[in-house]
Amino acid sequence: MKNIFIVFFVIAFHATTYAQKDHYMYFMKTWNFIKYYHPDLADGRKDADSLFLETIGKVNANTSENTIITLLLKNLNHKFTGAPVIDTPKEVLSVNQDFRWYQNNKKISSENKILLNDIYNHRFVTETEKKDKTFDSKTNEFKKEENLPLAYRLLALAKLQGAIDYLYPHKYLMDKNAEVYFSDLVDQVIRCSSRKDFEVILTKVVSKMEDTHSFRFYDQLNFKNEIFHRFYFPPFDYMIVKDHLLVTEILLPEICSKANIHVGDQITEVNGKSVREIIKEKKELLSTSNPETFLYLISDFQKNLIWPDNLARKRLKIQSRDNKTHMADTEFVNFTNEGQRAIVSKYIQNKIRQKQQYTIDHQDIVYFKINDVFAFTNNISDDKLDEHMDSIFRDASSKKAIIFDMRGYPDWGGFVFHYVYKYFSPVENRFGKYYKPNPKNVGTYIPISYDGFGTYYPDIKNKTVHPYKGKVFMIVNPETLSMSEWNTMNLQNIFPNARTIGQRTAGADGDIRTITLPGGYNLEFTGNGIFYYDGSQTQKVGVKVNEFIEYSDDDIIQKRDLELERILKNL
Repeated sequence: MKNIFIVFFVIAFHATTYAQKDHYMYFMKTWNFIKYYHPDLADGRKDADSLFLETIGKVNANTSENTIITLLLKNLNHKFTGAPVIDTPKEVLSVNQDFRWYQNNKKISSENKILLNDIYNHRFVTETEKKDKTFDSKTNEFKKEENLPLAYRLLALAKLQGAIDYLYPHKYLMDKNAEVYFSDLVDQVIRCSSRKDFEVILTKVVSKMEDTHSFRFYDQLNFKNEIFHRFYFPPFDYMIVKDHLLVTEILLPEICSKANIHVGDQITEVNGKSVREIIKEKKELLSTSNPETFLYLISDFQKNLIWPDNLARKRLKIQSRDNKTHMADTEFVNFTNEGQRAIVSKYIQNKIRQKQQYTIDHQDIVYFKINDVFAFTNNISDDKLDEHMDSIFRDASSKKAIIFDMRGYPDWGGFVFHYVYKYFSPVENRFGKYYKPNPKNVGTYIPISYDGFGTYYPDIKNKTVHPYKGKVFMIVNPETLSMSEWNTMNLQNIFPNARTIGQRTAGADGDIRTITLPGGYNLEFTGNGIFYYDGSQTQKVGVKVNEFIEYSDDDIIQKRDLELERILKNL
């Protein structure tokens, strides 16, 4: 009899929790709708976060959808005297906007449906974009190791949901099951008992955005080292290739010798877990726009994100270059050991320095590396800069080929936007479509007109054109992110016969939007929509590539640059 009672209690408890989870979900949906559309909240006169915190405690498993609407609108204006908002843009990206959650809900009274429709029809309109922020100062007063109270945890989740529904232009590209996944995470938020567990939930929400701009959210976490197992570094560098870690450098020879680890070895398991399985687990916690960019970013030795546990020694399954397999109990680098820390730190610094200093010297080629073009302005006064850049491009025009290496982030926005355009481009340079948030209808996006120039190309008086008859190449890879992707699209239009070669780019173009979450977290994500002029998708897809280059393990070990080799072969 006692056992029957326990079973009944557990079933009842889960049913109650599940019901409460659904009501929290509906509360969040309603609160976000009111936050972004109701004039009392959208214009900042009343604090939306405070409304959430004051009201969420009144929601339980017995709270109806109609009661939730009543609670949230209790002290807000219900009657609107002005005319409904009229918004008829010529072109609009509205695929994300979906109000079926209340319009098709049979549990909501017709009076409340009319009220919510009335709020939307009389929504707040501003000519300037409203910045999302956390008003309640208490949200940042929690100690780093302290678990947030349930109300604040739910507020964080609600703000993430609102950002996706109303501020993220590429919600329509997310997994179709993301909404169900989010609902399950609400249940986890209710139950989580530690700050670390809460941070894991946050990373899971952000990862579902599949946006490379959000990848660095992990760096916001107080427990990032514990969650991503970053306490110990391997005694070797590596590159993640499909289902294995390829050893590319030996940092501590003595440790690697004991474990019989050599450059070119493939690590396929770590402490009994396959690399393929580890990659799958990491994807649940890190946001990237496509799989290629994900593997590239977690291959970064300095980030140290690939390990499955925090053990100081790891048992590795290793396949050598002669196809022999062995198990190796391997000591990892402990940063409390000053000698080991110094070796690893020096290696990281040298690796960064070598990457920054990379260049090529060829008499028939001019080479521009996008993250190292600002140096052209050194010791040049502003009044001499136009003449100086013209002379650089005049010299480039005498060469057989121009290479724009876009594997990095531009250190000078004016290089492509102004000076390459000024010298080589026809006046009209319609290379893309740039959708900004629609101030008259939050959650939709409208294109910036070419009539204003500026965003697409500058208005240069008496502009001349210098057609280039040589070959033009753009080299791209997952480091080609955001403005680098935008600049690549620009160059592809200026030089229509150019060839773009390399790997898929980061697939996250456009300005960054930032929201603040309770607990002091800041989430960055793509804030506007970027497309090619023909409407082709760039988010997740990346820029158009004429020739994809795939590296073998041997290519990586030999530090070959297959893109440059291919270009030299085609001259």
